[in-house]
Amino acid sequence: VVDGSLKRKNAHPFNHLIDTLQTEKNKAKKYFNPQKLGDPKYERLPFSIRVLLEAAIRKCDGFYVKQEDVQNILNWEKLQNEAEIPFSPARVLLQDFTGIPALVDLAAMRDAVAKNGIDPNLINPKCPTDLIVDHSLQIDFSKCAIQNAPNPGGGDGHGATQRSVPGRDAPSSSKQRCFEMELIRNKERLQFFKWCSKAFKNVSVVPPDIGSVHQVNLEYLSRVVQESEGFVFPDSVVGTDSHTTMINGLGILGWGVGGIESEAVMLGQPVSLTLPQVVGCKLVGSISTLATSIDIVLGITKHLRQAGISGKFVEFFGPGVSQLSAADRTTIANMCPEYNATVSFFPVDETTLKHFKQTNFAEEKLEVMESYLKAVKLFRSSDDQAEDPHYSEVIEVNLNSIMPSVSGPKRPQDRVPVTCMKEDFLSCLNEKVGFKGFHIPREKQGILVPFQHEGTEYTLSHGSVVIAAVISCTNNCNPSVMLTAGLLAKKAKEAGLTVKPYIRTSLAPGSGMVTHYLNASGVLPYLSQLGFEVIGYGCATCVGNTAPLPESVVDAIKEGDLVACGVLSGSRHFEGRLCDCVRANYLASPPLVVAYAIAGTVGIDFEKEPLGLNAEGKEVFLKDVWPSKEEVQDVEEHTVVASIFRALRSRIQKGSPFWNNMDVPDSVLFPWDPKSTYIRCPPFFSKLSKEVSVPGSIDNAHALLFLGNKVTTDHISPAGSIARISAAAKYLQSKRLTPREFNSYGARRGNDAVMTRGTFASIKLQNRLIGKTGPKTLHVPSGQMLDVFEAAERYQRDGFPLIILAGKEYGSGSSRDWAAKGPYLLGVRAVIAESFEKMHKNHLVGMGIAPLQFLPGQNADSLELSGKERFSISLPEELTPQQELTVLTSTGKSFSVVTLFENEMDVAFYRHGGLLKYVARSMLQ
Repeated sequence: VVDGSLKRKNAHPFNHLIDTLQTEKNKAKKYFNPQKLGDPKYERLPFSIRVLLEAAIRKCDGFYVKQEDVQNILNWEKLQNEAEIPFSPARVLLQDFTGIPALVDLAAMRDAVAKNGIDPNLINPKCPTDLIVDHSLQIDFSKCAIQNAPNPGGGDGHGATQRSVPGRDAPSSSKQRCFEMELIRNKERLQFFKWCSKAFKNVSVVPPDIGSVHQVNLEYLSRVVQESEGFVFPDSVVGTDSHTTMINGLGILGWGVGGIESEAVMLGQPVSLTLPQVVGCKLVGSISTLATSIDIVLGITKHLRQAGISGKFVEFFGPGVSQLSAADRTTIANMCPEYNATVSFFPVDETTLKHFKQTNFAEEKLEVMESYLKAVKLFRSSDDQAEDPHYSEVIEVNLNSIMPSVSGPKRPQDRVPVTCMKEDFLSCLNEKVGFKGFHIPREKQGILVPFQHEGTEYTLSHGSVVIAAVISCTNNCNPSVMLTAGLLAKKAKEAGLTVKPYIRTSLAPGSGMVTHYLNASGVLPYLSQLGFEVIGYGCATCVGNTAPLPESVVDAIKEGDLVACGVLSGSRHFEGRLCDCVRANYLASPPLVVAYAIAGTVGIDFEKEPLGLNAEGKEVFLKDVWPSKEEVQDVEEHTVVASIFRALRSRIQKGSPFWNNMDVPDSVLFPWDPKSTYIRCPPFFSKLSKEVSVPGSIDNAHALLFLGNKVTTDHISPAGSIARISAAAKYLQSKRLTPREFNSYGARRGNDAVMTRGTFASIKLQNRLIGKTGPKTLHVPSGQMLDVFEAAERYQRDGFPLIILAGKEYGSGSSRDWAAKGPYLLGVRAVIAESFEKMHKNHLVGMGIAPLQFLPGQNADSLELSGKERFSISLPEELTPQQELTVLTSTGKSFSVVTLFENEMDVAFYRHGGLLKYVARSMLQ
């Protein structure tokens, strides 16, 4: 075995490339040296492609990876965007929301193979897998309202018990109370995770309250160079969190995949991808003194989105790269999903090495890392232009042109310079309802709505900030932006500025490291005094897990039909995601989140209007409290030290008393509890047999939904809080749970009954069969308008297969496996759309749902489809990729569609009924 790759009867085909790494302090280590291929094309390859090539060489076994694949990667310049290649990452990264379905499926697969007489111990991840418990955090307690959790995770907030907080200081026990509540509500899930860490080989679980998945990946799991079986090789990772791409800032190749693909990799199958085009992003010029890394992110995002780089790799080079710290690079790399790139890669250089020296890497490890990377030409000298690889195309970004910006109010790609924020928001009020518009009549744009909060009268208007969250996504890996926010808070507090008490403020650091350096630098108390108290570690506001707004605020918003605003330092802010009554949401850097919270409105021109008045009535402007770069760097040098990382490693190794003392069964098969509403054995392996049952044609199918363009996975997949009148709520109430015990969809991803009922349960779903927004559809045979789940249940009971009609970019947004698993369990056999987001299309194939595309120039409207017809699709026994099929309707119309199976593997997955059955059946055979 060479790093898990099976040596078959013949010797490894690339044995002749094995070299020995000699270092002063370490034993000799072996590695595969691609330079010994003797091909000049190697040094012209982008660095990220060199990582793919090394993995193909090392993993070449003639089965999953063939010598032809190695040659195809080496011939990248000619075969980019054409050849299909395999990639076997060094490890898999899971977070608990997306990780629990993967591990539940593996536990169910053990049951299935055991029933067929196969040893269930054979079902283990073959690829090392780390799971970080971070997404279950909810803000139950904060400085505005200490609740008895009547509706944790969001909702209308009715019934919340408000409690006055004298002096605006947050209760010191908020973090501990949130954590205790998390442990109580998630005990079943945590017990399952701990069982997995004991029962499965190659599974490591990081318990809750340690840090968010991307932070732990950066600070603890990242290796840059891995060692196994006496070989060294580049670290690489695929993860089920959209922030996995952050790791590319450290020169570690990694990207996000769905839960379905991650399960395949865990079980030893490589990721299949088209040999990507690589866009070289050349950074030149100097960074503005006022611009943060977030501004750089938004500036680069705009350039790359305009360049049309969907599905491509981006690799950074040029003299400007050396100005970016490792933390800046990881922040930039994290945002690549927002401009639809697969990765944004920064090759390892001197800055990266300095970062790892600071983060407590052992000298021996650093010596091996540097020696190996230089030996295989994976180490970059930013000043040596002769090292510049050949790229598919080059985009130049002048750092001088990047100014402070935010993005919103509905999409991350809609960038707004801070200097134009007031003007832009007013234009949004005037514009028609759409990606930026709210269409508020001019005569109502100046409305002021008075309300009472804690005995004091305040007023709300259009643009009033009601949520301000500095959260774990994107920014908290970067000390400079977080310290800037803290120093801004310090200066603001010293200048006599405050945040209005009704604004829902929160601070959810990515890890204890952030709290450590904010505390060590002396700025954490000032953030707390402004309401930004640490509420815990993990994803919160960004995934809809925020506490309800005060009831008086909600009533005032509704009374005035106000466009209230949320400002957050995350990377997700689709309309209604934070709170259903907050229509405008802006992404901003942490210091700007604090600034807008102090101002209380987004309708402010910071250059001309003050943030507020001090105790003497003097105007205080943003420029008066904004810290200089020199101030920030001075504090950063004295706080971000190796002790921070040592503390994190110690916390991970020690765990928590709750986790350490938790009892779990010692068994090979998981003992499913039939009464559990969190963990349930899914039905994906029911009637599993050795023989493949070829999927037949789809006859007389009804359209479950008739959707338009840009339907995101937020519309499809269950996320956030569980509405009290939803199908999922009815199910939980039938199990004798009260609304306060519902928890969130994310926490219940291990229960297919809840998740299926939550599929297409978004309040923003626009279904043309009913002509209005909401989680409803038309049951065509009866003419009744029903919950989507109830309609699907009726169709399945009556024996009707289902399809979905959609427009362009179906399935865009975050990668979510339940966006495919849910429709599968609802009975959906095919989705017919104008176009698909690639990852979601792969998920559909992975669940045995056929992605079918209208022919160019055609769509449901041009074909005059009403969605009320019945559809029959003839599927030949011998399906082929990109095959054209005919669809017949009950009205006599017919039209053609194309199957979006990319290769024979896709066809095989579909024929087996999905990837999970394919893997399980391979074990039986």
